[in-house]
Amino acid sequence: MKSSRNIVKRPTMSHQGASGRMRYFLGRALANIRQNVFVNVVTVGTITLALLIVALFLLLVVNLENAAESWSERVQVTVYFDKELTAQEQTDLKNRIQALPGTVKVGWVGRDEALKRFKGRLKGQETLLEGVRPEILPTSFEIALKKSSRSSEAVEAYVARLKMVPGIGEIQYGEEWVRRFNTFLTFMRLVGALVGGFLLIAVVFIVSNTIRLTIYARRDELEVMSLVGATRLFIKMPFLIEGLVQGLAGGLLSLILIVLIYQLFLHNAGNFLTFNPVTSGLAFLPVEFMLGLVAVGALLGVTGSLTSLRRFMADS
Repeated sequence: MKSSRNIVKRPTMSHQGASGRMRYFLGRALANIRQNVFVNVVTVGTITLALLIVALFLLLVVNLENAAESWSERVQVTVYFDKELTAQEQTDLKNRIQALPGTVKVGWVGRDEALKRFKGRLKGQETLLEGVRPEILPTSFEIALKKSSRSSEAVEAYVARLKMVPGIGEIQYGEEWVRRFNTFLTFMRLVGALVGGFLLIAVVFIVSNTIRLTIYARRDELEVMSLVGATRLFIKMPFLIEGLVQGLAGGLLSLILIVLIYQLFLHNAGNFLTFNPVTSGLAFLPVEFMLGLVAVGALLGVTGSLTSLRRFMADS
């Protein structure tokens, strides 16, 4: 009885020209996949698992960046005044501050509002503020900054320009908090870049060696083709198309799995977390990241095939 491997019909080149060659290469690639189902399943599974790890890492990075963006909104500059400004003085100063590069929003905090906030921070201990009058608290402008102006150097430069505005009082912006926040953000991005780079190198290595199994399973066929005068491109092209198909399949499967994991996490996180990930703004991968994941899968498949073919041809 003939094995199933031997009864797979091999395609022949029935048309001339570029379209005929591409049709032949595609047919050979699909025939190779049908002929070596197990090895191809292993290869697709490896690519899927590798990209799933990358996708989980990207999901973590995206949400850390969102959290950092939310925390960075706390970076603000406060200008205090010992007196209550008139409406005209408030308007004039607000317009001057708003005109400074880097300003997003300027809000006025009067003495009554300042006392209300003070009481809010001492919730449950309001008796400590009995007899405290609004007149003893300063008034202030609270200035929100653009994202590009929230680093330590940018905030310092902004404060230097702000001090040149006539009528500005005491300025505070939490120098130490801003410095620590930006140091933490830089550290997290550096760690993310290092871990991401390591993952990509590991993925390329694993995928390349897994695809190599597919090529070695047909090394006799490749040697025969080389002996009868087939060009390197003629030998390589079906394997590159096969790698492309494997990579696309792995990318799509990893995307489906990360969606399922994300949905399962959202529906079950309340059982083991003290916060609701839905209301806390846990985000999924942006569309460009999802498309990039599939594209990287395709690139990994082609790169893995090309690398393995080079090794095989060098050894032979």
